[in-house]
Amino acid sequence: MRTHCVFAAFAGLGLCAYALAQAPSGDAEPDPNWQEAEAGILANQLQLTFADRFVKAGESYFSPDDSKVIFQAVELPPAGQAADPFYAMIVADVARDNAGRITSIDNFKRLSPPGSANTCGWFHPTDPNVVLFASTVQPPVEQQPPGFVRDTERYRWMFPPEMKIVRCELDTADGAAQSIEVIYGDDSSYQAEGSLTKDARHLLFCDLTSNAGDLFIKDLTTGNVNRIVQARGYDGGPFFSPDERRICYRSDRRGDHYLQLFIGELATNERGEIVGLSREYQITDNGHVNWGPFWHPNGRFLVYATSEIGHHNYEVFLLDADPGDLDGSNGTIKYGTQRRRITHAAKADVLPAFNSDGSVMIWTSQRGADRKSQLWVADFVIELDSPGAADVSQRSTP
Repeated sequence: MRTHCVFAAFAGLGLCAYALAQAPSGDAEPDPNWQEAEAGILANQLQLTFADRFVKAGESYFSPDDSKVIFQAVELPPAGQAADPFYAMIVADVARDNAGRITSIDNFKRLSPPGSANTCGWFHPTDPNVVLFASTVQPPVEQQPPGFVRDTERYRWMFPPEMKIVRCELDTADGAAQSIEVIYGDDSSYQAEGSLTKDARHLLFCDLTSNAGDLFIKDLTTGNVNRIVQARGYDGGPFFSPDERRICYRSDRRGDHYLQLFIGELATNERGEIVGLSREYQITDNGHVNWGPFWHPNGRFLVYATSEIGHHNYEVFLLDADPGDLDGSNGTIKYGTQRRRITHAAKADVLPAFNSDGSVMIWTSQRGADRKSQLWVADFVIELDSPGAADVSQRSTP
């Protein structure tokens, strides 16, 4: 019997963090010695944001040159004042030591207007001065923030119709609405979760116009918009693969409040516009919430968060996403194989992403002393070319 509906992030890691789930009868205990458990997988784990500046922070991505990160956060309010109910969009510089290792992030700059709700930040792939994110720009009409509703035992989330995809220039952004330019959306439905191809031509995003959550692509050269994934339920969280032949995303198309991961191979027309999918693969099929997929830069693997260990302890896993011909041969498709567990700490580890060469993973974690959602980073040291030696899938079963 469904007894709870839980959002994977337990108090809001952002609107992209859609993860309704059926709670199990009991959650497995995580490994308390996570440094030891993650040895050979992650190294030099480092917390980047803290409660002295942010009440909570999440969903972070590197700029193409790895010099900056963009993320959403609730800033710590002045003494005696309440924290904002919605996430702001923040950009920060990456600080490194003489060896090039990340030591912190600093020079925080708020991009979003006061009172607005914001999510899904992304750097422009060719213009280092431009970022994209989803924003209501003004305070949303529905002012009740997300949270756990005790009388119904359900986690309530928001998809404000004012949410649209915007851009701003970093050198002039001052957190005012006038510095924000809308590139898609008209206040009629939630439109967010955007990412761009490397040439900045195609914008991939989720649109709830149909009340279901479908995936669309806008050709920013021609202005044409095509629905490329239309299925029952909410399809979202899409990203282009490094070779831009495919996309990854997650879906609740079975209507059971679990999320499964999919890969779609893209179809184009004679003008080079992406017009749909030529083929779709489901790469998870289980009784868990699987969400937040993100490509490793080699195009052969995905990382994602899953409730497999327990709905109060989401962990990051990795699996194969190899179409079988990335090396020029006609190999065997490996989608969904060699599933491996990456994180091992208590509470939530979610929303993983990589730097440009895949040597560093950044993610949102509650492993800190205060158990609040904050940004973490680590060297990604698992030997991907030696799956047998690096296989840790046996650790994933409680």
